[in-house]
Amino acid sequence: MNSSLSKTFGIFTVLLFTLAACSKEEPATVMEETTDAVQETVAEATVNEAPETEAAETEAVVVVEESAAETEASGEEPILLAQADTSAAKTYQFKEGTHYQRLVPTQPTTGSADKIEVAEFFWYGCPHCYDLEPHINRWAKSKPANVRFVRIPAMWNRALKTHAQLFYTEEILVRNGVIKEPEAFRTAVFEEYRRGNRLLSEDSIGKFFARFGVPTDEFSKTWSSFEVAQKLRVADDLARRYSIASVPTIVLNGKYRFGAGDAGSYPKLIELINELIDRESTR
Repeated sequence: MNSSLSKTFGIFTVLLFTLAACSKEEPATVMEETTDAVQETVAEATVNEAPETEAAETEAVVVVEESAAETEASGEEPILLAQADTSAAKTYQFKEGTHYQRLVPTQPTTGSADKIEVAEFFWYGCPHCYDLEPHINRWAKSKPANVRFVRIPAMWNRALKTHAQLFYTEEILVRNGVIKEPEAFRTAVFEEYRRGNRLLSEDSIGKFFARFGVPTDEFSKTWSSFEVAQKLRVADDLARRYSIASVPTIVLNGKYRFGAGDAGSYPKLIELINELIDRESTR
C-alpha cells in the first residue's frame, strides 16, 4: 500500500471511530470536516497512480497480442475460457409465506436423501382428502424419476389412529401382493366411510378387508404386527415435527408445508408441488 492510500485508510479509520463515539448533537460537523479531507486525499492518490495503471494496461495488451500471434503461427486452436452464464434466473409463481411455509430447521423424511420426498398427510374420513385423490393419483403416475411420493395418515385422536392402522395394514398387504388393486381399495375405504360405516373397530375393518379377498388370519397377523406399530410411531413423530394441523397437507422434502387452500385449488396444488420439486432439483 503506497503512502497516499495509507493516509486515506487512516482518515477513514478516524472517521469511523469518531462517528461511533459522537453524540446526537455533534456528528454533523465532524463528518463534514473529515469527509473533505478524505475526498482531497483520494483525489490526490488517484492522480498519482493513474500513470502506473495506464502503463500496466498497455503492457497487458502487448502480451495478449504476442500470445495471439504465437498461437496463429503454431496452427493450434485457441483455448476458449468458459464464460459465466448470464441468462436470467428462473421466475416462480408461488411465494414463501403466502403459498407455502418453510420448516426451520428442515426435518427428516421417511426415506433417504437420494430422492425428493413429497408426503401427503391425510385421513380417510376427510372429504377434502377424498376430493384431492384423483388429482394426486394422476400426478403420482407421472412424477419425475427423482421424486418419492408417500402417504402419511394423520393421528390426532383415537378414530384417526384406527384409520392410520388400517392404512399401514393395507400398505403392507399391497406390498405383499395380497391386495391386488390398491387404488380401488383405497377409493373404497373413502366411500365406505362416506356411506356411514366409520370403520372404527378391528372387527369391522377385518370384514371390509375380507371383501377384497384378504384372509382373516392374514389380516389379523398384519394388523397386530411390529411393522405396523413401527410405522405408526414414525407417522406420529413426523406429524409433530411438521406441525400438521389439518389435512390434506403436503410436506415436500421435510422443508415446505402447504395445502390446497394455500395454493388456491387442487390443480394449483399440483403446480406448486412441481415448482418446489424444480427448486429442490436445481439446488
